[in-house]
Amino acid sequence: MLGSLKKMFSGNEGDVPVNTGSKPDISREKSAELYEKAKNYFPGGVNSPVRAFKSVYGTPLFIQKGDGCFVWDADGNQFIDFCASWGPLILGHNNAKVREKVTEVMQNGMSFGAPTALENELAELIIKNNKFVEKIRFTSSGTEAVMSAIRLARGYTNKDKIIKFEGCYHGHSDSLLVKAGSGLVTFGETSSAGVPKAFAQETIVIPLNDRAALKQAFEQFKDQVAAVIIEGIPANNGLLMQDAEYIEYLQSICKENKALLIFDEVITGFRLGFEGAAGHYGITPDIVTYGKIIGGGLPVGMYGASAEIMSHISPDGGVYQAGTLSGNPVAMAAGIAQLTELLRSGFYKDLNNKTSEFAESIQRFATARNYKVKVFYVGSIFWIAFTDKDKIQTADDIDHNSMEKFKVMHRELLNRGIYLGPSGYEVGFVSAAHTKIELEKAKRAIFDSLDVVFRNK
Repeated sequence: MLGSLKKMFSGNEGDVPVNTGSKPDISREKSAELYEKAKNYFPGGVNSPVRAFKSVYGTPLFIQKGDGCFVWDADGNQFIDFCASWGPLILGHNNAKVREKVTEVMQNGMSFGAPTALENELAELIIKNNKFVEKIRFTSSGTEAVMSAIRLARGYTNKDKIIKFEGCYHGHSDSLLVKAGSGLVTFGETSSAGVPKAFAQETIVIPLNDRAALKQAFEQFKDQVAAVIIEGIPANNGLLMQDAEYIEYLQSICKENKALLIFDEVITGFRLGFEGAAGHYGITPDIVTYGKIIGGGLPVGMYGASAEIMSHISPDGGVYQAGTLSGNPVAMAAGIAQLTELLRSGFYKDLNNKTSEFAESIQRFATARNYKVKVFYVGSIFWIAFTDKDKIQTADDIDHNSMEKFKVMHRELLNRGIYLGPSGYEVGFVSAAHTKIELEKAKRAIFDSLDVVFRNK
């Protein structure tokens, strides 16, 4: 048994026999019934657009259960999950310590709209182990945290305009739900109906990884820019890893122009390490926003900064922000349990090593087959892209036609028991619950699926 496992884990991926055909489609009968029913209640049958499976084949899977690195759908299909509820479940599904802490706290009630000691406990856990924030404010979502951070930046600087980057997503608040117009430096154009043009024109949208555009934006809107916001490592539209030198330039030009630098770390926060992308780059943003992982699977957001900047938040200062469920005790309990586990010695080293081995094995296989595939990864985040580019750092670098290949791969992976998010622009996440056995099974399923994709090209 041991010998066969060693052979399994040490084999040359290029020696894997070419897969000869597609797997039969899984049953989606119950999921399809639930989807048809959901259309009567929700726009498009879902409560968040990407869940509708519009970018992949078939109807959405309705998930019934999760445990460890597995999820099961309503039809009883089992999958190794790399979506992880879009990132929060760094310990895996239904983690025992998180569940036990939540259950314990729920015995005393689930919401009070008043301070609890649990808020202090989670805040202390974060601030003592993250040098990039001195004071924080909890919210109920990442979108709310980013929206509040933007308001804080405007209130602190007494300026109105925000610079954001094409290809970065910061939630669905009006000021940030914008895309680039025509030209190098432009006012944002609304990317959603219902966003007033005047709102979008307070946001300047420029390309990522373009120093000239950044410099031009500050010159064109001199003394008007309150803040520049960027995802810690852009991971909502592929994995657009930026060079450290560019992030350093971004920080310096913000300082020169008395604008604040906001890191949106809703995805990268506590994922790359306990200090997120700020720690990864060794750069101190003026404001940082978090979400996902700090809630342990429950709805939580947070923004933080120096004590001086945070003193401008009500009731200390004039920037108003409130939330009935902010600091919800059940969510705080989940966060305390999860973050305590992340602080254990070697946690991130083990998780990140596991991810690099997984991603590099897939890359070796694709390279040996001469497949036009690159696997980008950082920390425990990975993205499989159908490209031959060694770097993808802007939205324009992504070959949008390649998403047809992702559709095929996604269907083949589902049929082989692997669940990725239903869009080729979305990243995947490895959790502490993924063992070598499951990762090996997932790798082999990906190998077979890539064979099918490129056999049918």
